[in-house]
Amino acid sequence: MSRRTDRSAAGVAALAADRPPRRRRANRVPVVLLLPALLGLAFLVLPVVGLLVRAPWSSLSDQLTSTEVWEALRLSLVCATAATGVSLVLGVPLAWLLARTDLPGRRLVRALVTLPLVLPPVVGGVALLLVLGRRGIVGSWLDSAFGITLPFTTTGVIIAEAFVAMPFLVISVEGALRAADPRYEEAAATLGASRLTAFRRVTLPLIAPGIAAGAVLAWARALGEFGATITFAGNFPGRTQTMPLAVYLAMESDPEAAIALSLVLLVVSVAVLVGLRDRWMSAP
Repeated sequence: MSRRTDRSAAGVAALAADRPPRRRRANRVPVVLLLPALLGLAFLVLPVVGLLVRAPWSSLSDQLTSTEVWEALRLSLVCATAATGVSLVLGVPLAWLLARTDLPGRRLVRALVTLPLVLPPVVGGVALLLVLGRRGIVGSWLDSAFGITLPFTTTGVIIAEAFVAMPFLVISVEGALRAADPRYEEAAATLGASRLTAFRRVTLPLIAPGIAAGAVLAWARALGEFGATITFAGNFPGRTQTMPLAVYLAMESDPEAAIALSLVLLVVSVAVLVGLRDRWMSAP
């Protein structure tokens, strides 16, 4: 039996050696798809090219060194960072709850968490006013009991940005938790570690890349927020006027300043994409 098997294998090898290798068919792009693909690429790229072409490069340094620009930039960076911190403190436990527990109505909770992704930002700002405004459900109590007023303040900007940015972090961290092997946590529990210790020493290092990616996405989303901010916090220079609001205001009086501010936001967006290229932008 073994001799027959060896002969058969030798015969197959000989036939394979005599047969010419197959040529792989080239992945040719169909013409019917190439034209709309190129149009779609042009539709996305040309506005950025137009921004770069029409930028006031000769006076760009003067535009970016003005007090108003730096004040808006400072406020944007501070508020976006604070909103990301709020998203981390509240979003990571929420993502763990969605990924690792059998919470009743978990699908409904996930839908509510991701609702700000599809909700128009202006509607989100109106909703925040109805809840946290002076006559809101919670805001009236905060005003009467503690004298705390959130709308049209810098704190209001942070709340509005956190509201629209947190879902990005929750989705990223929940995906990382689902990809992480729970057996490591179970092994830590069998060795006597508490659930908090296992989460801090085992789970967090495993999902650290997901947390970092979610934090960067949340920060970028908070930095570019406009609708909820202007509705809930207003547009007051030095207090609530972030860079997107400054761009909107400058378009009416100083278009060159608006383009300069837009270039800064463009650079930040490109930096975010470069920072996330290994996680989101890599292609097989």
